[in-house]
Amino acid sequence: MSRLPLGALVAASGISSAGVMMTLIAIPWYVLQSTGSGTKTGLVTAAEVLGLMVAALLGGPIVDRVGARRASVGADLLTTVTVLLVPLAVSTTGLSLPGLIALSFVMGVSRGPADTAKQVLLAGVVELSGIRPSRGASAVEAAMRTGRMVGGPAAGALIALIGPVPVLAVDAGALLVSAALVFSLIPAAAGPPRASSDGYLKQLREGLGYLKRDRVLRAMVGMLMLTNSLDFGLLGVLYPAYGDQVLHSTALIGAMITAVAVGGLLGSALYGWIGHRFSRRSAILVAVAIEGAPRFALLALEPAPVVLLAGLAVAGIGAGALNPIVLPVVYERVPEAVRGRVFSLLIGGVLAAMPLGSMAAGLLLDGVGLVGALATFGGLYLIATTFPAIFPVWRGLDDPAPIGGDRLASQGSRTD
Repeated sequence: MSRLPLGALVAASGISSAGVMMTLIAIPWYVLQSTGSGTKTGLVTAAEVLGLMVAALLGGPIVDRVGARRASVGADLLTTVTVLLVPLAVSTTGLSLPGLIALSFVMGVSRGPADTAKQVLLAGVVELSGIRPSRGASAVEAAMRTGRMVGGPAAGALIALIGPVPVLAVDAGALLVSAALVFSLIPAAAGPPRASSDGYLKQLREGLGYLKRDRVLRAMVGMLMLTNSLDFGLLGVLYPAYGDQVLHSTALIGAMITAVAVGGLLGSALYGWIGHRFSRRSAILVAVAIEGAPRFALLALEPAPVVLLAGLAVAGIGAGALNPIVLPVVYERVPEAVRGRVFSLLIGGVLAAMPLGSMAAGLLLDGVGLVGALATFGGLYLIATTFPAIFPVWRGLDDPAPIGGDRLASQGSRTD
């Protein structure tokens, strides 16, 4: 069994994550410095997530038709072009706010299929490597956390040195490297067989029908819709505002993101090592309790930087375990034949509320101030983290996979 494809996917995920993090910091910082408006900053960040959501909701049949490997490479290349259009426009004709919103939306549309395709590919490369699905998911999650850990401070330093807009060229370079790794080192056979040439709408309905029948997947999407929207509002609006109003430093914003990433790296590694010993429901309860509301309370208290960074690192431990808990559940419950469509719809469902989180963060920032916005978001996060304890459907996380005979579901007993 070869682990080279898994290594390539891990590397591609980490490198692209570093580039995305730079863009997520650079564009909001550019808008906030240019306009001084939290609402306008929220509009721009929401536009990219809206594009991601549209691509996720509608792109699944395309991923199934063209193949996960092709979709990943093609989407990364298209995103590279879109990202480079921002500095090109700023340095030539100038870029208005509506123009930046439009480009952010297109950026999201092009990123969406790449994210879906990489998650579909993970199932295949895990099988080729012969390790537990939870361990493979943990490796990819750790790589993405490492990318954020590197990308955060790098973005802060580069913004201080050359300004926010030129930083986008680094993201473009990361996307090119990611595309090259997937194209050259992951075999096409790692992805599921291409779907039939049935009509696009029919394939989309098949994916929707599968989700409607699976109560466990619907429950996960419901909780993640709320928590991801709050996370995105924090990252895209409240973090830049915190750096501007409290820390007065882009470098410290990068350090905050790095602290969360360091904790996330530890959390994903810990779950990959010992997570199989615990029930998934218990694990997800602990994870969301650690990474959720305490972050917002900590920020609202405005502690000394060293205390802030330590607290964010602890919160990151819980965040790092979430994807390794959730992804194997999805792989076990979704047949290969519809995995692209279902994954796409799952991602789209989770993304659906994220633009609202970004907009809500901007409106709260302008309306009740930074501390009020943090308190509101923290209260909502606390409510969301009670769902796995309250609703019986979450017991299904530990039920046997309902799709008997699926090739990945049988891997739970493998070890490395």
